[in-house]
Amino acid sequence: MNLYEKISDDIKVAMKGRDAETLSVLRMLMASLKNKVIDLKEELEDADVVAVIKSDVKKIEDSLESFVKGEREDLADKARSEMKVLKKYLPPEMSEEDLEKAVKKVIDELEVGDMSGMGKAMGKVMEELKGQVDGKRVKAMLARLLSE
Repeated sequence: MNLYEKISDDIKVAMKGRDAETLSVLRMLMASLKNKVIDLKEELEDADVVAVIKSDVKKIEDSLESFVKGEREDLADKARSEMKVLKKYLPPEMSEEDLEKAVKKVIDELEVGDMSGMGKAMGKVMEELKGQVDGKRVKAMLARLLSE
């Protein structure tokens, strides 16, 4: 069963279980997935589904920051619960140790010694680790390693 089918099945389970919150989030996700199918004009692979989920999580994270700044804790809690539902469908993120090894490897390959080469190193790391790690974590790791 691919990820798209799993999400469809989980919508049915949420409907039967009368889980309105999960159902709402999954319907929003399914709408995003259907829009992606229309854009691509073909069925989605699991990698495409993961990319759509990450995009939706990113949108919710951006909204969450605004809600926290605006002291709207009710909306912030709702955004957190939505993210929790969506993150169940994402593959686990890379560990800090593995990320550090991958970043050090790229730094050695490109012979980057200071912050001036950060952009080049960032591009190479993100290319190699596509979908396995968030860009913010890569940037923070690069900044830490290059400033040592």
